[in-house]
Amino acid sequence: MRALAALCTTLFLFAFAAAATGPAAAQEAEPELIFKKSTVWKFLTPDHKLATYALDDPKVEGVACHFTVPEKGGISGMFGVAEELSNASLACRQIGPVSFNEKFEQGEEMFRERRSVFFKKMRIVRGCDAKRNVLVYLVYTDKLVEGSPENSTSTVPIMPWAGAEAPRCADFIEE
Repeated sequence: MRALAALCTTLFLFAFAAAATGPAAAQEAEPELIFKKSTVWKFLTPDHKLATYALDDPKVEGVACHFTVPEKGGISGMFGVAEELSNASLACRQIGPVSFNEKFEQGEEMFRERRSVFFKKMRIVRGCDAKRNVLVYLVYTDKLVEGSPENSTSTVPIMPWAGAEAPRCADFIEE
């Protein structure tokens, strides 16, 4: 019985520490909230919402992504302990001349955010379709035990901008 109580206490402390740390430290920039839209009204607690964010690619200047994710309300959402849904949508666009800050690996993580107290993360990864000179972004959610097949993909054809020649993404893939 004591072992069970100690285990419960340890799990509680772990959950509290995970909730207090917020989004994963690996991301380089916080996404910018554009707006939230309520989807389910809750009495005396926060509503369920869809939240839309903007995020600039930290390794590729001139590319921005917008993603929308559900955010649970209610009591669990109010205290930050709700396990968020795996749904996410993604749209990335060229917003200026493209330049690469450094090389990257195919499928490299561009952004990561915690979506539950325990082991669930949303990730945005980047790749390059070298044949077509197109950047490919994928958003998905994973869990330690079981991930989600729900995902969204967005592509950014790298185009010339203001007379400048378009760089080739293939030149910036790490081998």
